[in-house]
Amino acid sequence: MLYTLTILLPVIIIAFVMPSYYVKIITAETEKLTDATLVGLTENIQTYLDDLERVTVSPYTNNEVMNSLKQKARGFNSPPDNYSKYKADYTLYHTLPSLLVNLRKDILGTLLVAIDGSVYYNDSSSQLTEIRSDYPYKEQSWYHQAIAANGRVSFVNVHPQDYLKLTTVPNVFSVARLIKDPDSKQPLAVIMADADTIILDRIVRQVSVNVNSIVTITDKDQKLIYSNTRLSQEVLNQFLKNPTNIDLNQQSYVAVSREIPTSSWKITVWLSKAELASKVYWMHLIGAIFAAGGVVLAFFLFFAYSRNLLKPFKEMIGVMRQVQLGNMNKRFSFRGQDEIAQLGNALNRMISQLDELITNEYLNKLKLRNAEFRALQSQVNPHFLYNTLNAFVSLNRKGEHALLERAILSLSGMLRFFLTSNDSCSLEEEFSSIQKYGELMSMRFSDRLEIAITIDPQLAPFRIPKLLLQPLVENAIIHGVEPCENPCRVEVSAELLPGINGNESFAIRIADNGIGFNTSEQIGDQHIGLSNVKERLELAFPDKHEFKLESSLGRGTTITIIISLNNEEPAK
Repeated sequence: MLYTLTILLPVIIIAFVMPSYYVKIITAETEKLTDATLVGLTENIQTYLDDLERVTVSPYTNNEVMNSLKQKARGFNSPPDNYSKYKADYTLYHTLPSLLVNLRKDILGTLLVAIDGSVYYNDSSSQLTEIRSDYPYKEQSWYHQAIAANGRVSFVNVHPQDYLKLTTVPNVFSVARLIKDPDSKQPLAVIMADADTIILDRIVRQVSVNVNSIVTITDKDQKLIYSNTRLSQEVLNQFLKNPTNIDLNQQSYVAVSREIPTSSWKITVWLSKAELASKVYWMHLIGAIFAAGGVVLAFFLFFAYSRNLLKPFKEMIGVMRQVQLGNMNKRFSFRGQDEIAQLGNALNRMISQLDELITNEYLNKLKLRNAEFRALQSQVNPHFLYNTLNAFVSLNRKGEHALLERAILSLSGMLRFFLTSNDSCSLEEEFSSIQKYGELMSMRFSDRLEIAITIDPQLAPFRIPKLLLQPLVENAIIHGVEPCENPCRVEVSAELLPGINGNESFAIRIADNGIGFNTSEQIGDQHIGLSNVKERLELAFPDKHEFKLESSLGRGTTITIIISLNNEEPAK
């Protein structure tokens, strides 16, 4: 079990679990970065598609073009006169190209097919490209797609530009639209703007992706529009069936996709799992080396040193058993200066000290009471300084440097009182210290805090543990006044109580009208301060005091301490 826990389990974790864990982390982070990259890529392609779409609405911006298209539509039913036909053709041959001029050279050209079958083409590169007169334009899928869209933009998949007389027919993708009469809503023509697929490759290459990643763009019918790697339809179908895990060229990929809203195109980046895993290959290698070395070293150390290590420990156990039986003269024999010798020497010193402690047990018990008293008192200073320094930070942030200087001087005066050697002080000195602390807090809270301190002159010389009341006043301000939005008042008073059966006593009262709290719940630092005060009262005035706490939410808190005057005063 020890070998499994100390050797085998760490080896498994270092060599296998940690690399796998980091691969998952790297994969998740890469997916997030890729998704963020796709946002910019999607916006770039969307901007380009918007440019194409704007080209298709150009005819609507010119009345002469629209009138010519209307003339063509009317001539489809009744042939127009030669002059009207000439005027319409002139407008579509000369005016229309000026509307379709655009600054993007990657928009190859614009094709317009009038409803009467007339075809007009504008080449963006200013080349006199001719159209084919024998081409069945109205039978093409893009034409029917535009008619079905009924005036809305239609995104056409990649197709050959075979309706032009070109030596080499390129593949293009297009945006088509049906031009309609704004008044009668009758179809007038179909316009289509062509774009070279090379622009998609340029846009994709502007974005940084992993070296072995594959980028694809598919249309709404899941047909491939673009890919930076040659893909077969079989691989594409595999992607469509299982987009989270694809096997290509004996590699696994993770897909990150984002859709272009207007065209419903989907851009997908396939992240290579092998490339992601290669980033932690060094962890596998180093983990295996350290694991193997650790196993060999562990076996060597175990067999070489186990006997020498166990023997002295058994002797120490024997010495401890003798001491347990009461033989305080038993000692451990050791040689050398190694760790075991140091441990044996420490054991012998411990036995000697234990013997001395048992001898002086009675005296230690007498001193225990004062030691506990001092320990409880020492808890007050750090707690007070913590909250006071927080108040200084608040003044500094407000830029009240003059007030901060006064506060620091007041604190230095209080520290002189705190650092005196006496463990007790007169009630008058304690109230004076509280008065200075109240001045510090008044500087911090300004008009939100009012402190009233009253003491019966007869009680001024009575001695109590030093800083007994300060934590209670501090709790009243920090936990009662600070969270309250309204101005608050803290009252600290000491007064004589009427004697009952000859027993004279007096009451110390700390009250505030802050937010209060539920006395059935323990409240962090406030509870620690109350426990400290209770324990110090028990040490200083055992069985001669009472501690009362009254509080409710929204009505403040009142703490009353009643001490009998017939009790001995606390030791100085």
